Amino acid sequence: MMRAQIEVIPCKICGDKSSGVHYGVITCEGCKGFFRRSQSSSVQYSCSRQSNCPIDRASRNRCQSCRLKKCVAQGMSRDAVKFGRMSKRQRDSLFAEVERHRQQQRLQANSVQEPQPLPAYRSSKEPREQSSHLIPPLPPAYPYSVEPELQGCPPEMHPYLECRIGEAQAQSLAYRGSHRRGESNSLSAGRGFDSTRSTPEAILNMSGSEMGIRPFDPESSFFSYPTSLHIEELSASIVRSHRETTQYRPEELQALRWKVFSREEIHAYQSKSVDEMWQHCAVRLTDAVQYVVEFAKRIPGFRQLCQNDQIALLKSGSMEVVLVRMSRMFNTENNTVFFDGKFAGTELFKSLACGDLIAAVFDFAHNLCALRLTEQQMAVFTALVLLNAVDRPCLEDRDRVQRARRDLELALNHILHRDNQESLLHKLYQRVPVLKSLCALHIEKLRWFRQLYPLTVHSLFPPLYKELFGSDTDIQTLTTH
Repeated sequence: MMRAQIEVIPCKICGDKSSGVHYGVITCEGCKGFFRRSQSSSVQYSCSRQSNCPIDRASRNRCQSCRLKKCVAQGMSRDAVKFGRMSKRQRDSLFAEVERHRQQQRLQANSVQEPQPLPAYRSSKEPREQSSHLIPPLPPAYPYSVEPELQGCPPEMHPYLECRIGEAQAQSLAYRGSHRRGESNSLSAGRGFDSTRSTPEAILNMSGSEMGIRPFDPESSFFSYPTSLHIEELSASIVRSHRETTQYRPEELQALRWKVFSREEIHAYQSKSVDEMWQHCAVRLTDAVQYVVEFAKRIPGFRQLCQNDQIALLKSGSMEVVLVRMSRMFNTENNTVFFDGKFAGTELFKSLACGDLIAAVFDFAHNLCALRLTEQQMAVFTALVLLNAVDRPCLEDRDRVQRARRDLELALNHILHRDNQESLLHKLYQRVPVLKSLCALHIEKLRWFRQLYPLTVHSLFPPLYKELFGSDTDIQTLTTH
């Protein structure tokens, strides 16, 4: 009977009809068999593209490497418990997900019209009908709180941000597109990049269609006169960009909240050497930064800045955005953060030998979660954080960046006023100096680590991580900023 109820939820890997919980995840028979076969010691898969192939019912057999990455990202494991051995809390969470899918099916069956998508961002010069709010209300970004119901620049960096204005409009990420067409595909590591192989040139020299980047319309920037409708459309565009460039949706994190590291797994992480754990975390951090780079490219007007200013803003603000976004993946009930497919506490990072940094990051995430920002508020705040370095001496067009920041401040004010939460504005601004101090502490720890393990940083750290955080010039600039 329970198996029949679970089958209401499509396969978490490809979206096909599921047949139950297999290796800890709701999957179809095809993905169950594929994962079983992939566990053979003689099996090795590789991706011939960028390790971000979409996996759905039609394409699941085209790339075994990306399919396996998605299986692992969703939590499939030979050690996963059977359904009958799940705890009551785990079963209750599964029952709740089944019920949510049934409610969605009932709503779809009873609805007369398809829901209208968010309108595209347009220039304030275009004619349009006067309408009510363009952004429908969203649930809070933090489902893990007290409520019981279910976060001079080097020339080699220039290819990162090349864009041709006449480039044909690209679709959103294939993964997100298939999800919105009704397939219950969850986001996976397969949509991202291979941090260990991707170079700065390779990542940011991709075409718009490869990266899923919309072309920039010079008349659609946020540098025109900021009318109220213009600000509302700007907010809608940033919210859409935020949704399309987050590693996990709130509902995906909610479904994974019961997955925590066992004592044995924690001990395995603690047993890693300092340089091994640093390298591992540098790769994970770079994965998150790549999503931030993609988010920046989608912010209206960001591409209109000169390349040096774009790079300067990314160097100074990408880590801050990663920290703000990390709070979406923080569970305040047990003070854990989502890492490597499960929720982990501070003890898991013991071998980094950076206890003060880890404790400060966890405290920041916990305090930001306490504000209970919606996804809309989170989206505009992260865009504002990214453009917060207007006083950087290396900015060539400081006035243009200042106007961009002004429009983002108006957008944040607009959303908070609409939500009757104007008091949040001061609290959010109070978090900005904390973000800067955390980034400075990260750079300080990196300098210490590089003195001990220079070859590890030079040879094994991801190129993008070294480019953003690893050079002597950047360390000096960021720690004095």
